Amino acid sequence: MIQCKPVSDPPTPEDGRRILVDRQCPHDLTQAQLDDWLPDVAPSSELLEAFDSGALDFARFTTAYREELSARPEHWWGLLQYGQMQRLTLVFSAPDPLQNHAVVLAQWLEDELDRYQGSSSPVCYRDEFPGY
Repeated sequence: MIQCKPVSDPPTPEDGRRILVDRQCPHDLTQAQLDDWLPDVAPSSELLEAFDSGALDFARFTTAYREELSARPEHWWGLLQYGQMQRLTLVFSAPDPLQNHAVVLAQWLEDELDRYQGSSSPVCYRDEFPGY
């Protein structure tokens, strides 16, 4: 299971592995109790600036960030192992708890887990060869 929490929320035993997913390190991390910090998994600075300024709404930000994630699997690939084996908490400092990059990343990771844990059967291409 993958969940998201603001860095200001106190950690709980149910959090599992706590990973900070912000590009910039927040000012006050005294009580965050992080297991790791992955700044490269965050959206590019340009994309964050466009979203923060209002130039991009959340839907367009989500699409653009997902494109960045698909182009950089080496930045998030290791998170899949944590999400498979234990609870993973993505910690963020964005002001909106519902519309932020950690929420998009969590959904991306859940989608990837579903994709890799899906069917174990190979794809059937029979319909593409009608005379066969």
